Amino acid sequence: MLLSGAEIIMECLLREGVDVIFGYPGGAILPTYDAMTRYPQIHHVLVRHEQGASHMADGYARATGRVGVAIATSGPGATNLVTGIATAMMDSSPVVCITGQVTRGAIGSDAFQETDVTGVTLPVTKHNYLVADITELAYVIREAFHIARTGRPGPVLVDVPKDVQIEKIEFVYPEGPITLPGYQPPASAPDTDIEAALHLINEAERPVILAGHGIIMSGATQQLRELAELGGIPVSLTLLGKGAIPEDHPLVLGMMGMHGEATSNHAIQDADLLIALGMRFDDRVTGNIKTYAVNAKKIHVDIDPSEINKNVQVDVGISGDLRTVLTQLIPGVEKKQHPEWLGRIRDWQEDDDERDILHHETTGRLLGAQVINDLWRCTGGNAITVSDVGQHQMLEAQYYPHQRPSTMITSGGLGTMGFGFPAAIGAKFGQPDEEVWAIVGDGGFQMTMCEMATAAQENINVNIAILNNGFLGMVRQWQELFYEERYQATPMYSPDFVKLAEAFDIPAMRVTSRDQIEESVAFARSINGPTLIEYVIEKEDIVYPMVPSGADLHNMIRRPKPGEKITNG
Repeated sequence: MLLSGAEIIMECLLREGVDVIFGYPGGAILPTYDAMTRYPQIHHVLVRHEQGASHMADGYARATGRVGVAIATSGPGATNLVTGIATAMMDSSPVVCITGQVTRGAIGSDAFQETDVTGVTLPVTKHNYLVADITELAYVIREAFHIARTGRPGPVLVDVPKDVQIEKIEFVYPEGPITLPGYQPPASAPDTDIEAALHLINEAERPVILAGHGIIMSGATQQLRELAELGGIPVSLTLLGKGAIPEDHPLVLGMMGMHGEATSNHAIQDADLLIALGMRFDDRVTGNIKTYAVNAKKIHVDIDPSEINKNVQVDVGISGDLRTVLTQLIPGVEKKQHPEWLGRIRDWQEDDDERDILHHETTGRLLGAQVINDLWRCTGGNAITVSDVGQHQMLEAQYYPHQRPSTMITSGGLGTMGFGFPAAIGAKFGQPDEEVWAIVGDGGFQMTMCEMATAAQENINVNIAILNNGFLGMVRQWQELFYEERYQATPMYSPDFVKLAEAFDIPAMRVTSRDQIEESVAFARSINGPTLIEYVIEKEDIVYPMVPSGADLHNMIRRPKPGEKITNG
């Protein structure tokens, strides 16, 4: 059949199983938007800013495991996608971005709205393309999806000149397997590596599993649980690993790292074996590399061989698909319980409980931790929560335990403020039957709050929970602890969020005391469409524990017990 390049794009998207795309039209991508009218099977969501499109595609991908798609025009349309592309790259999220480009003859002439977007995005994409020949377009689209979803997932950008979109050819869909020389993601591990890992696991007396995002992406949650239960091995979670194992499991230590559970950090530092699964030892997890788990042997399993020994030197490095590797490992793991080790961990957990703010008297104050924990209780812990970046993000990680994978979505590696709300919209499109809450701060929300218009236009059932403390909270916390309370550029004026929501015809409510939280959740859940709840919380609260940047992982600033002063360690 005779198709234009624009129609080939849509035809390929349809055959890849795409059901929704997030985008914003413009001159260089207009032929593809015109082609959309002939493909009603694919729903287009009109965003209010292209950054929102890339975040929505990312949220869709994380919630579903499928490839999310964003589309934009050339120049500023394409560059506005970049922050979302970089976010997806850092967190290994499968996204395909399609951008229009000026006509082939105008490339390099500084034409209107021309930008070398492949050059701009080269460092923040897994791969990118400039399609100069219409005969290659369908192959490129297929390759883009294949690269985005296989191996270590990531974003791929396809830049298509306007005249390629207009040109027509006789189209035959390229069937058959995709083969890319040099791109062969590993699967199973060599027997010698498995044997070396098993030797360390079976000899260890104080083992700890470090469970990362790769567990969820590889579908290895069941294998993780089998390994932990068989070997009696406690499990520490990365931020993006939350949900990889039910967090009420007795072997789960909670989150590790800068704002992780003190128990988790102490266990890592005192372990004699770390089994790192699908995580990358970033600085927020390790603290000072020189003092990180110095007495522990280390096993690292990751599908990306470049991660092995990149940040932390390990004794056994295995590059392979995590589910496959764990399936190879589990039959050789000896059944153990480690009672002394688990007893020591229980002592740390009891100390953590005494310091927990939920167990302290807080009369007259509404704290972020209370909001998150009550939200967890009122939703039964079953919602998909999509958090922005800041104090509320860490409180969500601490006070909203997750029982299922892909129900906690956030920007981890890049720490992108403004991610939460648009990503929640994308997640809801991907999982329409799930309850979705965007948990945001007053600062990050203002970066992408224009997407309230998108939510209203689509009548998408996303609940927005704003934790409003009148500050850029996490930056203010650093200023309090390390800059003698010089609050430069962190006090923040905000609009009346309730009135703003009402201007978009979004039902809204303001909460100022804890006894209103249950009512607010019921209010949000009663409405079939977007809602906004503003929680006015304590202005100068601190997220504890905290490992200062570059400090030893065990040298934490702890919340004092009642009557204690703040101490480190």
